[in-house]
Amino acid sequence: MSAQDTGAAAPLAPSSGAHAGELSKKGLSAGAVGVLGAVVIGVSTIAPAYTLTASLGPTVAVVGTQVPAIILVGFIPMLLTAFGYRELNRAMPDSGTSFTWGVRAFGPWIGWMTGWGLIAATVIVLSNLAGIAVEFLFLLIAQLSGNPDIAELAFNPIINVVVCLLFMLGATLISYRDMQTTQKFQYVLVGFQVVVLVLFAVVAIVKAVDGEAPDPTAFSWTWFNPFEVSSFSAFAAGLSLSIFIFWGWDVVLTMNEETKNPAKTPGRAAMVTVVVVVSLYLLLSIGLIMFAGVGSEGLGLANEEISANVFFALSDPILGPLAFLVSLAVLSSSAASLQSTAVGPARTLLAMGHYGALPQKFAKVSPRFFTPGYATVVSAIVASVFYAVMRIVSENVLTDTILSLGMMICFYYGLTAFACVWYFRKQWFDSARSFFFTFLFPLVGGAILAVLFVTTLIDSMDPAYGSGSSIGGVGLVFVLGVGIIVVGIVIMIWQAIKRPAFFRGETLSIDAPESLRRARP
Repeated sequence: MSAQDTGAAAPLAPSSGAHAGELSKKGLSAGAVGVLGAVVIGVSTIAPAYTLTASLGPTVAVVGTQVPAIILVGFIPMLLTAFGYRELNRAMPDSGTSFTWGVRAFGPWIGWMTGWGLIAATVIVLSNLAGIAVEFLFLLIAQLSGNPDIAELAFNPIINVVVCLLFMLGATLISYRDMQTTQKFQYVLVGFQVVVLVLFAVVAIVKAVDGEAPDPTAFSWTWFNPFEVSSFSAFAAGLSLSIFIFWGWDVVLTMNEETKNPAKTPGRAAMVTVVVVVSLYLLLSIGLIMFAGVGSEGLGLANEEISANVFFALSDPILGPLAFLVSLAVLSSSAASLQSTAVGPARTLLAMGHYGALPQKFAKVSPRFFTPGYATVVSAIVASVFYAVMRIVSENVLTDTILSLGMMICFYYGLTAFACVWYFRKQWFDSARSFFFTFLFPLVGGAILAVLFVTTLIDSMDPAYGSGSSIGGVGLVFVLGVGIIVVGIVIMIWQAIKRPAFFRGETLSIDAPESLRRARP
């Protein structure tokens, strides 16, 4: 049965490089990344230490001891969406991922916006990660020197921006080099981060069981019951936070043209990544709830004074003289994620340049390192300028921009899930496997993300959602989230005028022959 007979587009030819030393059709170094390397980079991008230290407190404040349940429920749409990503990658292992798959399923306009969602989300996160790395650098120095005043230097706008730009420069230099350099860098930082987090959680559990905790809370299996959350609004708010903590696993798929088995390795790595991260999150949340409880006083996780940085607040009570390891782990987490997160947008921009959706400069590959050099540098510059401007204008604006990230995540993940459903629409009932993995799982995952997108869109119109800032009585988070999408539409229309071949489906279309798919305007 041909692709045309099934209603799905003919699959893109897999990257030619199944072996190390060869090149993919875009000039990337093929066969450079295995399953382990991809999983490590995926875990690094999610940045469990950085992500959980900032989100655990707010989540506890909303759902109390039901955090493990919320983590598992938030894991479900990510897992279901990951199945869709895996199936699309099997058919079309292309570094453009969401962009390419969106085009192949829905055409150039929706596909372009799907790619924009990925790029916008990662640029926002890149800038935020650099800012977090700056804060933890000075926190670590303050801990090691015994001088708490040093930590305050991170909040000086000039010092903050300068050191942030240095972090961005270092991450860009590593990302610009070959994937082997990226993997070696990530093995060290991710390995250290995971070891410290496991130690942190285990010691917390042991102290809670031994009665050495300030507010020991006995473990209960009811913590895993989502129906014990007090209200639907609390459930939705907790779920939104949970979705955020899993974001980033799809970076392993943007490297599909550089893996040893493009059709299978990225999908397997994505599945392993989300399972490893959910296991780590559950262990940490259980350990810290048992140790500190969910109260709003003292070291309670719902205490507003510690919720912004739970790990730092609890590191000394749990690890004592080894507390600095936790700050070092979060610093390693944000620094490692800063570097690995740059992998995704650069390869998406590379694909968009390759297929003529953006200027051909974005398709340039470093002749020495076989990485998307131009796209990597542009991503870093945009993220750096974005952070510097937002940080100087107002911390509230920066905070609200980060909160709008949730909309971007649901936007492009959801569209990609639906792209899987539509692309394989005439293969749904070919087998039980096809029914679940190309239809039911991605459909449910995409639907959940769509509901969350609309819910967040409505809720964020209230100025109370976020920093309290507003424009014309409308919440700043809403304005920024919608504004980012509108900016994408404007740029897309401009590209359609400048580069009509792509938007006419001549360089990448639903059923274009291979010769046209590889052509450039």
